[in-house]
Amino acid sequence: MSKVIIVGGGAAGMMAAVTAAENGKEVELFEKNDKLGKKLFITGKGRCNITNAADIEEFFPAVSSNPKFLYSAFYSFTNSQTIDFFENLGVRTKVERGGRVFPESDHSSDVIRALEREMEQLGVKINLNAEVKELLPGKPDEDGKMSVRGIVLSSGKKVYGDAVIVATGGISYPSTGSTGDGFRFAGKCGHKVTELSPSLVPMEVKEWYAGELMGLSLRNIEIRITDGKKKLYQEFGEMLFTHYGVTGPVILSASSIVGTRLKQTELTLHIDLKPALAEEQLDKRVLREFEGNHNRQFKNAVDSLFPAKLRPVMVELSGIPEDKKVHEITKEERRSFVRLIKDFTMTLTGLRGYNEAIITKGGVSVREIDPGTMASKLVDGLYFAGEVLDLDAVTGGYNLQIAWSTGYLAGLNA
Repeated sequence: MSKVIIVGGGAAGMMAAVTAAENGKEVELFEKNDKLGKKLFITGKGRCNITNAADIEEFFPAVSSNPKFLYSAFYSFTNSQTIDFFENLGVRTKVERGGRVFPESDHSSDVIRALEREMEQLGVKINLNAEVKELLPGKPDEDGKMSVRGIVLSSGKKVYGDAVIVATGGISYPSTGSTGDGFRFAGKCGHKVTELSPSLVPMEVKEWYAGELMGLSLRNIEIRITDGKKKLYQEFGEMLFTHYGVTGPVILSASSIVGTRLKQTELTLHIDLKPALAEEQLDKRVLREFEGNHNRQFKNAVDSLFPAKLRPVMVELSGIPEDKKVHEITKEERRSFVRLIKDFTMTLTGLRGYNEAIITKGGVSVREIDPGTMASKLVDGLYFAGEVLDLDAVTGGYNLQIAWSTGYLAGLNA
């Protein structure tokens, strides 16, 4: 029986272990932490957004980097198969807004325990607190192609196998053990590692009023991000203000698209606070508010238009004196106020760091990986799966599906 060694006990590594064991391989998994799935445990705010229920064709536009590479992976192990896989392991699932699939219990620990039980039943040998220091090279073949024949642990112990799957994650949330080991292994084997940056990460803004709005969540808004000339991103959904800037689903997804550009220049965030209303419709709504508060001061006449925290900021940015009587506000002042509601802008100055990033953008170049097997094209017996690869997507369960699908293919072919 051939032996498969898996480095990393996260989503991709555990899926690879299950798949390889189901296909008759002897499997040994090495995890540097004292428990499996440490990063998986905190995904989806601890609820674990397993995948998305959208048609599989809709996954490709959601992938920010190298979507075509994932064609074989996504069709070999689809989102429907992922849901069935966990249901068969006793994890009942539910679908929420945006097609996001969660365990019915809302506990990511149920997903991890189900994978642990399945690996144990299949005879996977799990090694915790077992840090892999390097890959063990084998003899080059007649054409000079490298190979791997095992791993070397930090203790110095060597473990031999017929194939090694690297599923070590990226460098986001380093406290979970994602410290870039896989990138180091790949580089030593001659693989190119593309430029790395934090992704699905909050963004910092320049304006003073971000701090004033800290803690405010806005739902059913639409954002656009521009570089002054063209639109780079647009999405409808939810966002949150922080002491340093902005976060929330639409902002995190935007970071995966505009992050590289933001490292080069400041960008403008446009927030439409009332996307369901055209400008003319909103003007009529504001006019009705003004008519109902005819003799009140402006600052006291906009209560129903905004959340409490947002009101003083919008009043100040409007340029209309806060104590001005509503009946004294000119048509042009009102129309300008309406435009502010439809285009509330902030200047994006940068991304937050890896400590706050959900995933890492960049990784092992997929040009050097066989998309049908996850095998290295440079090194015999070496496979990669999950976040260590140069693959990332927007929020909504797509990144975990990348982990399941690539882990499945690696485990199947190793």
